[in-house]
Amino acid sequence: MAKLIRYLNDGRFEIDNNRAENAIRPFVIGRKNWLFSDSVRGVKASANLYSLIETAKANGWEPYAYLRRVFAELPRADTVEAIEALLPGNIKK
Repeated sequence: MAKLIRYLNDGRFEIDNNRAENAIRPFVIGRKNWLFSDSVRGVKASANLYSLIETAKANGWEPYAYLRRVFAELPRADTVEAIEALLPGNIKK
């Protein structure tokens, strides 16, 4: 019982886990698509793309707008620092 009311003692805790559930929903929906991944490289590429898109959403980006911006600027990124500057938390809107 004490664990059920823990959120009453600490205002930082939320009463539900909707944010966590909403964050994993695309992965659950995409689960059937992953059945068609033919190789380990394909699975890794899908995981990287999903991770990048969800990170963009978490940073307030609309995924399509973010990807368009990154793909436009990526050819000019010639160092690791320049590529890291294109991550969703680092790029300015």
